[in-house]
Amino acid sequence: MSDIELRHLAAMAAIAEEGSFGRAATRLGYTQSTVSQQIAALERAVGGPVFDRPGGPKPVRITPLGSVVLEQGRALLAKAEALADAVDRFKAGDGRIDIGTFQSVSNVILPSVVRRLRDEHPGCDIRLSEEEPEQPQIGDLDLLFYDGRIDGDVEHRKLLDDPYLLVAGAGTFPEGPVPLERLDGAPMVAWPLTCDQPSMEQAVARSGARPQIVFRSAVNDTLLSMVRAGLGSAVLPWLAIRGADVPSDDRLRIHELRPSLPPREIYLHWRSGRTGSPLARRAIEIAVEVAAELAPPPTGADRQGPGPRAAFGSG
Repeated sequence: MSDIELRHLAAMAAIAEEGSFGRAATRLGYTQSTVSQQIAALERAVGGPVFDRPGGPKPVRITPLGSVVLEQGRALLAKAEALADAVDRFKAGDGRIDIGTFQSVSNVILPSVVRRLRDEHPGCDIRLSEEEPEQPQIGDLDLLFYDGRIDGDVEHRKLLDDPYLLVAGAGTFPEGPVPLERLDGAPMVAWPLTCDQPSMEQAVARSGARPQIVFRSAVNDTLLSMVRAGLGSAVLPWLAIRGADVPSDDRLRIHELRPSLPPREIYLHWRSGRTGSPLARRAIEIAVEVAAELAPPPTGADRQGPGPRAAFGSG
């Protein structure tokens, strides 16, 4: 059976459908002798004739052995055609891609990446998983967004610096930048102490300010609801603020901090030494483009009225 080739089975199927070696040869673009040689090779492989050849104008007839071979052969030909189609679709970008993400990226960057991928490749299969563990591993993912570099045999691309800003209830602080020292003893709501949060809080402490953390939650909307309720203010990255549409909320104010804190760094990772799919390569390109198109937060002033609000909401 290892000597059987797909071209032998294709020739057999053509002869069975056309009724003669000559018409099958014309259909396949071969000479009649080539088709005869392919059938002879097939018969040697299966150990018996697959066609009765009456000669003259009479059509060839398939033998009982030939019926068995033809039934299974057509199944193999169909699978080969499906394989060729799947390979073509994969090369065109219509494969599957698994992407790891986290809250801010899911809200701001990924919607544009997913929309553009699906517009370009309607048949692609996009799988997303959202979590932000202490020590992320790329595992079986094709791509992984993370706020920092990860360990392991991975390559990466830095997408953007994500500056920290202060979100407070309207009237909590005077308009304009807020000195970090003003946060000393102030009630604050904050993310849990994972990922980049500890280094951010340490930077605040080095400035001499020790806020009073009254509530922690990993959900941005929950933190902002508590800010609206007057429980405390929050220091959040710009991407989280943008994703929650804070600039359009008149109950909240966005302030720059003086001095500014080291920004959070957003990276896209993928496994090194492995050939990526065309879909994954295109997703990287789109993510870089989307990150570059994001309007930066306003410089030198916080949100005050329609001007800075428009600056935060653009892009």
